[in-house]
Amino acid sequence: MNIENSRRYYGEVLTGSADLRTDACCTADAPSSVIRTALANVHEEVRARYYGCGLVVPDALGGLSVLDLGSGSGQDAYLIAQMVGEDGSVTGVDATPEQLAVANRHLEWHAERFGYANVRFLEGDIERLDELGLPDASFDVIVSNCVINLVADKAAVFRAAHRLLKPGGELYFSDVYADRRVAAELLQDPVLHGECLAGALYWGDFDRLAKQAGFGDPRLVTDRPLGIGDAAVAEKVEGHRFFSATYRLFKLDGLEPQCEDYGQAVRYRGTIAGSERAFLLDGHHLIEAGRLFPVCGNTWKMLAETRFAEHFEFFGDFSRHFGVFAGCGTTLPYASEGADISVAASCC
Repeated sequence: MNIENSRRYYGEVLTGSADLRTDACCTADAPSSVIRTALANVHEEVRARYYGCGLVVPDALGGLSVLDLGSGSGQDAYLIAQMVGEDGSVTGVDATPEQLAVANRHLEWHAERFGYANVRFLEGDIERLDELGLPDASFDVIVSNCVINLVADKAAVFRAAHRLLKPGGELYFSDVYADRRVAAELLQDPVLHGECLAGALYWGDFDRLAKQAGFGDPRLVTDRPLGIGDAAVAEKVEGHRFFSATYRLFKLDGLEPQCEDYGQAVRYRGTIAGSERAFLLDGHHLIEAGRLFPVCGNTWKMLAETRFAEHFEFFGDFSRHFGVFAGCGTTLPYASEGADISVAASCC
């Protein structure tokens, strides 16, 4: 049901973001001035058919090869195209012909606007990426925006993403999660599925699937409780709490199950464009420029063995172990204050 319902819902039922009944597939994060400027260079028809739930434009993308899973009408792809620049590339994959038609219709318009052409779109199911013939270890970064919840075989998506990433590469994505496993009777509801609720992963299952695919130590970047403005939808999901969350997963060997303390620290040089004052690795690591910042061994690797290495100074090594970092827990990771599902939906 999942792929066919997605094609119908996003290709026929929805004509724009105003048709959504919840804010599950809307972006609430305030974009930076860099993103706002780039967004002004995206065609208005592309922006009108946008259904993402977060900002999936991570830092330091210049010259990189990026894959967008579930690229829809192309807004994120065209934003990222400006961040990677003429020397980088963006490949979007989507299964909805109507959305792809919008994205492809404006390829030349964006190439003229940017001064270069570095975007392509492929029709395909992100559960079956093997069928597209994309080479292993061919992408520096993979992004996805409120799409993985729509597919049935989520484990297949994580496995394929790990295979397609280069060593040290990153899966940076936003999606919808639940505080418990969604009741079985809700899984076949076409509206709940299309509104990104029925397919929402229980956060504990996500953590397990990500690690099984090879992504050790998933990092939560941002999260927010979802609002549901449709009374009928809210009644159907009563008892469940839903959250929009952005995660980053690194393809790195040697990440440990816990955040282990080796007495290490880093100092951010302030050299990432758009994040000169501070670099946000995740919700627990906002690293101010020029300040010595203690880190665990996993965080050290996420900075030292990825594209971020040139932007940091590193202090210490792995020769002495001091135990686990305090606060490395396994409870619900999302902020639930004000998580009232009756709050009216709103897209920004």
